[in-house]
Amino acid sequence: MVQKMSISGINIDRALNTFQILRPDGTYNPEYEPKLTANELRKLYTTMLTVRILDRKMLILQRQGRIGFYITAEGEEAAHTGSAYALEPDDWIFPAYREQGAALIRGATLKELIAQVYGNAADVNKGRQMPNHWGFKRINYVTPGSPVASQVPIAVGFAIAAKLRNDKRVVLTYFGDGGTSTNEFHVGMNFAGVFKAPIVFFCKNNQYAISLPVSRQTASPTIAIKAIAYGFQGIRVDGNDILAVYTVTKEAVDKARRGEGPTLIEAITYRLGAHSTSDDPSRYRSQEEVELARKNDPLKRFKIYLESKGLWNDDEENETVKKIEEEINMIINEMENTPPPDPKTLFEDVYAEIPWHLKEQMELLLEELKSKKEEIQEAR
Repeated sequence: MVQKMSISGINIDRALNTFQILRPDGTYNPEYEPKLTANELRKLYTTMLTVRILDRKMLILQRQGRIGFYITAEGEEAAHTGSAYALEPDDWIFPAYREQGAALIRGATLKELIAQVYGNAADVNKGRQMPNHWGFKRINYVTPGSPVASQVPIAVGFAIAAKLRNDKRVVLTYFGDGGTSTNEFHVGMNFAGVFKAPIVFFCKNNQYAISLPVSRQTASPTIAIKAIAYGFQGIRVDGNDILAVYTVTKEAVDKARRGEGPTLIEAITYRLGAHSTSDDPSRYRSQEEVELARKNDPLKRFKIYLESKGLWNDDEENETVKKIEEEINMIINEMENTPPPDPKTLFEDVYAEIPWHLKEQMELLLEELKSKKEEIQEAR
């Protein structure tokens, strides 16, 4: 990361060239290798592996009609897992809907993620959100909205509030390359630059906004360069290189915590699967393109690195995969035998005390449900 051109201390070269530590063949640049322990490196890989197995299992369940909808993150695991690991426990995440690794790194459990997909009584969100729209107050992980990049200005507002309160928390918000075409992206970036908000904007450039390629999203040479116009640093990083992702995000988080303002990170990755289970990617990209992208699989790359360090082997891989699959299957069995949320939850969490008219509606609903249940039992 050698500085070549700068404007008011902003290194333009970092926004144009892609920073990389771990190469696709597993070799690496020791000059920039982060100081992570063996246990930390293994944790990162295991989390990525868990996301890959979870996504493939959920995709099968959707195709079998056992769940209604799902959004996989295959190919992007390093981007959200490595970036989330750069945060401190008190920091906040405003995600999109494809950051399974970030949720797990922060402390969400597989049971919590799967329960949310089923939207049943075990779901902490009480079935009120679409699948993949996870939110957990205890780990400072805010429930996303479906409209593209709608979380960005909200995240900036939170960061500005933290600064006004002299709170040293940092905010990390995720969005895709498609999100950079929205008004919300512009508003968030502009406000963050003006007020030097303690926030890291993390764009996962997976090459497609559903079906629209990034080449038709913008005429800018990179997305990271857009930060220059708002008065702060943009950094382009290899999003399939978890070491590089962690390194640049940690730098940006530390900078924000020192009161030096925001950073836009553009992580170059690739969505190997469909946008969602409602999408057919064969209509807008070739299989040859996908197979070429698979050569940069972030899991394969990181596994080779760990093996070269003596931190991983095939036996451990097989044992870990088996353990993860068994846990997921056990949770699925439990979720498919868990009832839907209590009908009373429809009326909760809006007022400190339920007002009379909602109480009346709740009682009418419960009475009707009881009556229908009795009718069904009599019919049997």
